[in-house]
Amino acid sequence: MRTFVLIHGAGDSAWSWHLVEAALRERGHEVVAVDLPSEDETATWKEYADTVVEATADRTGLIIVGHSLGGFTAPLVAGRLDADLLVFVAGMIPRPGESANEWWADTGHSDLVRTAGEELFYHDVPPELAAEARRRTRIQREAPMDGPWPLERWPSLPCRVLIGRDDRLFPEGWSRRVARDRLGVEADVMDGGHCLPLSRPAELADWLERYATPQ
Repeated sequence: MRTFVLIHGAGDSAWSWHLVEAALRERGHEVVAVDLPSEDETATWKEYADTVVEATADRTGLIIVGHSLGGFTAPLVAGRLDADLLVFVAGMIPRPGESANEWWADTGHSDLVRTAGEELFYHDVPPELAAEARRRTRIQREAPMDGPWPLERWPSLPCRVLIGRDDRLFPEGWSRRVARDRLGVEADVMDGGHCLPLSRPAELADWLERYATPQ
């Protein structure tokens, strides 16, 4: 049994992981998923990480998973909890000292050309789920976004990157390059768009369990 610590992205909540959480629990794993303090105007990355660390308590065998902006919190948590593995799911991969607002230009994302009005997030999520996700959208305050990412060096643990083949926000080719440049790893690719925890939860759970299984 492993403990999967699931960290949501901007505008999201722990609810965004509920289908993946159910799939992992059915397989005998433990899951921790909490609401980050993204609506708190004073909360920084430290408070984001504190929230996850406190919820994780004394659990061991940890797999830390960050989705989208959750990629900025996940390495902070992994380093503090002596995790076994860090996984980015359509995740933003930061560099020490880089702010989340700088990340877009630094990775070349600002130069990507997208179709105006294109649905970037929920185009492949079942309509009822997409409607519920929109209803549950939370405000992402700017408090952590401008300040430098506080980790001085990456935690010493394996990292994996999983991206969606149909991700319109973080396209496959660009995502592969960022994973190579920033982590020196080859990203894995599965079908689906940016919101993989909602569009393909069972397949995502398959990937996470595969990552957690010693080779």
